[in-house]
Amino acid sequence: MKLKIVKFKSVKSTNDTAIKLIKSDKYLLGLVSTDAQTKGRGTMGKKWISHKGNIFISIFFKVNLIKIKIENYLIINAKIIKKILHEYTKKIIKIKKPNDLVIDGKKICGILQEVISHNRDKYLITGIGINTKISPSDENFECTSLKINSKKNINNKIIINKIKRNYDKLIYDLNNHNSLYVKKKYK
Repeated sequence: MKLKIVKFKSVKSTNDTAIKLIKSDKYLLGLVSTDAQTKGRGTMGKKWISHKGNIFISIFFKVNLIKIKIENYLIINAKIIKKILHEYTKKIIKIKKPNDLVIDGKKICGILQEVISHNRDKYLITGIGINTKISPSDENFECTSLKINSKKNINNKIIINKIKRNYDKLIYDLNNHNSLYVKKKYK
């Protein structure tokens, strides 16, 4: 099964929208994408500053938390996005635990991971905010953007499609291989 992209002009939060889609029983897996997010969320109740022009998505699918522990998904998610962003810059992208990607100590990406139960199944929702074009100012930490750190053309649609393809592969691997294979492949 492959992720279906569900596009919106504006939402409060892509993670909240993903939760609504799961509970509507219309989607078992998907990728919520929006141009504008009015109440983006970060970890521990922090606000995610969402400037139009950047990427705001949430990926959701059923998970077996016995096969792969939730903390392993944090690592897998960060590594998938880091690999994609690395195609656009020669600068070192570091994973700042638990869920940020930084360049030169400045935040370029935040990842919010949530698990919900619905109809006896567990769903992983991974919200991803990437400062592709605009670097927001935040009093809690310094930010940067991919555009500032790249000489390449930044096209959000292409980046979202790369993310989708990588998660399609991850979901395939989760459904068709054992946990050792998945952990090793995404190490």
